[in-house]
Amino acid sequence: MAEEKPEGTAPAAPDRTAADRERLALEKKRERYVWYYLGYFLFGIHIVAFVMIYAVRHAK
Repeated sequence: MAEEKPEGTAPAAPDRTAADRERLALEKKRERYVWYYLGYFLFGIHIVAFVMIYAVRHAK
């Protein structure tokens, strides 16, 4: 039977740095996507608001 590491123990240093780099790259990518979604959401809200203002001002 293979020896299992207990949970919570850190892997060897080279694996940790590679894993950290990969985790940081993924975190940076996800953060960028969050900002994109926020930007599109805010832009969309403004478009909807301008259309509603136009509709109210031009209603008979």
